[in-house]
Amino acid sequence: MGRTSSCGGDGEKQRIEDKEQYGVLLYYKYTSVPDVDELVSFYESSCNSLGLLGRVRLSTHGVNVTVGGKLAALEEHIASAKSNCLFEGTDFKLASCHHPLNDKVSQECGFTSLSIRVVEELVTFSTCPLLKSPDISNAGKHLSAAEFHSVLESAKEQPDESEELVLLDARNLYETRIGKFESENVETLDPEIRQYSDLPTWIDQNAEKLKGKNVLMYCTGGIRCEMASAYIRSKGAGFENTFQLYGGIQRYLEQFPSGGFFKGKNFVFDHRISVGSSKEDIVGCCLLCNNTFDDYSPRCRCRLCRMLVLVCNHCQVKEDDYVCELCRKHGKGQVPLSPDPSKGLPPAGDDDMRRKLRILCLHGFRQNASGFKGRTGSLAKKLKNIAELVFIDAPHELQFIYQTASTTPPPPLGACNKKFAWLVSPDFDKPSETGWTQCQFDPLQYQNQTEGFDKSLTYLKTVFAERGPFDGILGFSQGAAMAAAVCGKQEQLLGEIDFRFCVLCSGFTPWPLLEKREQGSIKCPSLHIFGSQPGKDRQIVTQASLDLAGLFDQGCATVIEHDFGHIIPTKSPYIDEIKAFLNQFI
Repeated sequence: MGRTSSCGGDGEKQRIEDKEQYGVLLYYKYTSVPDVDELVSFYESSCNSLGLLGRVRLSTHGVNVTVGGKLAALEEHIASAKSNCLFEGTDFKLASCHHPLNDKVSQECGFTSLSIRVVEELVTFSTCPLLKSPDISNAGKHLSAAEFHSVLESAKEQPDESEELVLLDARNLYETRIGKFESENVETLDPEIRQYSDLPTWIDQNAEKLKGKNVLMYCTGGIRCEMASAYIRSKGAGFENTFQLYGGIQRYLEQFPSGGFFKGKNFVFDHRISVGSSKEDIVGCCLLCNNTFDDYSPRCRCRLCRMLVLVCNHCQVKEDDYVCELCRKHGKGQVPLSPDPSKGLPPAGDDDMRRKLRILCLHGFRQNASGFKGRTGSLAKKLKNIAELVFIDAPHELQFIYQTASTTPPPPLGACNKKFAWLVSPDFDKPSETGWTQCQFDPLQYQNQTEGFDKSLTYLKTVFAERGPFDGILGFSQGAAMAAAVCGKQEQLLGEIDFRFCVLCSGFTPWPLLEKREQGSIKCPSLHIFGSQPGKDRQIVTQASLDLAGLFDQGCATVIEHDFGHIIPTKSPYIDEIKAFLNQFI
């Protein structure tokens, strides 16, 4: 009896440990979603009740989910999802792992909270709108891990046939650094991109390397290959034979735990950072000394583009004084900020020879170019090595105003500078002969400024034609609203108003965008700067700026929240984040 009791106790203990074990669940499904709101409710209810944390992205085209929690809770979530016919045929990838710590890695990967967001694209395929988005139903044929392996095995045994075969890695450079597929008779094409949205451009520029070939694509879990393979096949004759690894590298390593044709580690977007085979081989190397190294846990980043870089413990410095391979390749930042010869860093030099960005600056309501230039003097000074700021007056001239409670008569008009606006209220009056009018200050006046967009847009077209080109647009307050409206029409304005990014400071959603309020619907790379504390900005409420930021694709949107009011902060760390964003475009 005692032996039976002991065994029963051990079994119960094991069952408790199994229930408490932590895991990570990844899955995606491209399918038509008839009711996105209903799906949002399902995930809010399921994830919150089961204590799941991570990222859930939903759209009318499907779902993309990466969540973590207790294995028992994840299994219960899978069962709930399977009861919905939307998820028929979904590959639920569940792996056990250590519990995430509340550290920098977990925070960066989004595993300290639950984020459920409705987006336009499940993964952002291009930062600029494509003339025609690829049809996901035309995606490459799925190959199981065994089939994928068999194709490479055949190429290894029959070298003559391998000439018609290429491997295409659909991941980012920081992922391919630490692991990729390699076969001695098959070429592996590594696009060396910073972000997935750069892949269409690489495909366009390297189409001849793919045409007429049997293309074997792969990525982490499979979702990125869906859209990318459809894009390749959309190019027509010669691109039909595009295939993708179903379930991605994760399923391959489960099928071939010793690694098979995959060398190194599989980079993952959760607290695990990477997952390797039983061989534990290391293919990555330190950016500075080239010694073998593949650990991203220190979270070292390029000081220019902020991409993750591999820097071994011996070469790490206190600040991120590193420049990635891509920035070096394009002649940027050849010099670390604080060169240290003892760590093998290059000698000091001058990287001010880079072409400066030209940024068109749009002032706020009842301001002018000269006043805005003065208010941003500190910003211009701190950006002088990377950007030239160009200031213009808005086209709508405003009445001069003075408070109704004031007993002091207004000064002569000759002593006042004219004030302008990009958007005006429906009852807008042009300046009268006297030039002055009485009014009371209304902090919510921007909500009524719904007219004048067409005139301002025509004016901007002239500015771009006569004073351009410009790399980007910076807008403040109402100027940010105007810039956002232009971003919303970027595709229609090609050839007339061309720019690569926008910086929106204390912005709000303008009337021309109200008809396009889908979350993440604007694809222009954007930087949003606004006060984080309600009440600090007396002109534009914090929520208005948050709502505007939500209209931009989160894959290419950066948000800087500061502790000040209606200003553009130029103190550290805010100015460093502004520089990091701009340096991506130099």
